[in-house]
Amino acid sequence: MNVNNKHWATFLLGAAAAFGAYKYMNMTDEEKEKLGASLKEKANKLKDQATAAEDRAMDYFNELKDKGTDTFKEHMPKVEEFFNNLFGGTKTGAKAPADEATAAS
Repeated sequence: MNVNNKHWATFLLGAAAAFGAYKYMNMTDEEKEKLGASLKEKANKLKDQATAAEDRAMDYFNELKDKGTDTFKEHMPKVEEFFNNLFGGTKTGAKAPADEATAAS
């Protein structure tokens, strides 16, 4: 039977968890409370950083979208009209399907 890296990693992770549990069981109640408070503080800092990063990412992507749209319009001024006609707008001078149906009645 071969022992590969996954087996070693699983063994080491289990050993670390067992050691951590042993150390935690030997702590006093005061040390356990201090450890819990420390972990809560670190988790709150991580949460705040993640929220701030999410806000910065949203601003960054909105800025990229706006700059990209402006650059696209600047270099290809007729492209917006082309895409509107292609994907949902009606062609200039053509009647909309609803207009044709009411005209035929």
